Amino acid sequence: MEKNRELLKTNLLVSVILVCGFLVTAFFSYQANYEASLNNIEQVASLTTEGIYYQLAALFTRPVNISLTMAHDSLLAAHLEGEEAHLEDEQYAWTIKNYLETYREKYDFDSVFLVSALTNRYYNFNGIDRILTEGDPENIWYFDMLNDDLEYSMNVDNDEVNGADNAITVFVNCKIYGSDRDFLGVVGVGMRVSYLKEFLKSYEEKYHLNACLIDENGVIEISSEHTGYSRIDWFQTFEQESIRSQVLGWKEDSANLELWSDTAVGGQGRSYVVSRYIPELSWHLVVEQNNGAIVSEIRDRLYQTGVIIIAIIITVLVVITTVLRNFNRQITQLMEERQDAFKRATEQLYDNIYELNITKNRYANKLTEQYFGSLGAGDLPYDQGLIVIAEKQIKEEYREGYVSTFTPENVIRQYEMGNNHLRYDFKITQDGSRYFWMRIDAYIFFSQEDECIHMFTYRKNINAEKEKEIRASFDEMTGFLTKMETGREITALLSKPADGVYAFFLFDIDNFKQANDSCGHAFGDYCIREFTSIIRKHFRVNDVLGRVGGDEFAAFIPAPDSEWVEDKAKELSNALRVTCTEGGKSWEMSASIGVSIAPIDGNDFDTLYENADAALYQTKQKGKNGYTIA
Repeated sequence: MEKNRELLKTNLLVSVILVCGFLVTAFFSYQANYEASLNNIEQVASLTTEGIYYQLAALFTRPVNISLTMAHDSLLAAHLEGEEAHLEDEQYAWTIKNYLETYREKYDFDSVFLVSALTNRYYNFNGIDRILTEGDPENIWYFDMLNDDLEYSMNVDNDEVNGADNAITVFVNCKIYGSDRDFLGVVGVGMRVSYLKEFLKSYEEKYHLNACLIDENGVIEISSEHTGYSRIDWFQTFEQESIRSQVLGWKEDSANLELWSDTAVGGQGRSYVVSRYIPELSWHLVVEQNNGAIVSEIRDRLYQTGVIIIAIIITVLVVITTVLRNFNRQITQLMEERQDAFKRATEQLYDNIYELNITKNRYANKLTEQYFGSLGAGDLPYDQGLIVIAEKQIKEEYREGYVSTFTPENVIRQYEMGNNHLRYDFKITQDGSRYFWMRIDAYIFFSQEDECIHMFTYRKNINAEKEKEIRASFDEMTGFLTKMETGREITALLSKPADGVYAFFLFDIDNFKQANDSCGHAFGDYCIREFTSIIRKHFRVNDVLGRVGGDEFAAFIPAPDSEWVEDKAKELSNALRVTCTEGGKSWEMSASIGVSIAPIDGNDFDTLYENADAALYQTKQKGKNGYTIA
């Protein structure tokens, strides 16, 4: 009974204090509104960025999808492949004009166009508008696109089409490929920038902020006042050079980069900047709001409001702490139990968990120190211990990446950029002979306890997962690499210095359709296996062998000189001229071969492939069953 009476008195006392505190606080509530306004800046800027982002994503999804649909239209590609035979045919140009006009009217675009790679003709819904010439600044977008690997791109430019009055327009440009993956041209649509400028302006006027889209160099592509055509740098215009690297380095498309900048236009106050990366456009959406006016109003009354609030908080905390001490003890015990449960669950998911003090470059707990000590690095600073582990356990080709990823300098740099998660996959050994795949997930955080940056590293064996990925890199029938993996392997080899040259062989089975049609697909599969078996016998284990099409194969090897390459091509051509016999069926098999040589015919996979394919085409033109060197 006595305890209940005391508890009642305490509750009454707390109630009186809270009521008095709220009355006093209410008197100064108008001052607190200023503080809420600061939070509103962040909320408004963040929510506005989200709203603009999703509306832009919806706005640009349609023209991108329509452009890709036209680019993958097999009838359009087939029509464009026949352009050379119809250069003077008005009906041919009328067909393209009608095609583009149909899309323009159906989807209400401002511009619909097509550029032929063969003639550089620029077709639009009015017919043939002009011929694009290299060197003309107005045509840079097209010739730049020929040299990149992107399926589509976007640019802001004036619309030169007759009747468009050079209106500034956002163009979506998509590449068209033929049935043999030959580049045929570019097709796309355009939307007037004026609508987007009004769209951004409506947000600016409603929420009193600045919003724009900038490219990878910080140039404003679209804002309420500027476009990419005028080449205005956002960071210079808004005096935000100090955050250039952070904003342009932010590539997360699922989250905003939100930060306060100590500078603002005219030097008044600070700016709250929110950025969102839009990968479909390769642009950054940037929203900036200045707090100068609000801060100047808050500053005069901030101190007296703070004194009153602090006094009330201290009084309430003293009373509540006295009454709820036992309750807090129970909560603490419950939290400790939950933390232990979380730790046990985490340890079941990961093989090892270690903690590092990155700021002080040392191990943060005994377990971590014991691990480094077991490898002879217990007395060394963390960055030196990292090198010791790499040399003793990590496979050689992964050591540099392992050290550079988890070195203190990189961890701190990533944390300052807003990235608190690092991941690295590598091969490791525990017995010095057998290597297996390991993944480290590292989480970076600031510890209030010692005011240092810490990092937890979670180590997990992913050998089964990686082996599954590796199996997916090989063609099941032949054991050759897939086309994508072939490109990766060749790109990796080209990045290394070579004593001689590299030879890229492209093989195509002659008249293979006849084997399938006359003897059946099972026999055709047998011929493919025989074909690749012969190829494999003429190359070494470490040479790159890939299946890049149904009956098209590639090989990539280092060679001493061009004469050796020609001898090798002749040898392969003779070896592949065989009779396939199986199950009572027989078929004479031969191959057409195209060869390109690096660095003479190119220094990258795509160029070498293109030149070898052209040489292969010449072989077929000469009657097949032979070889041609580019």
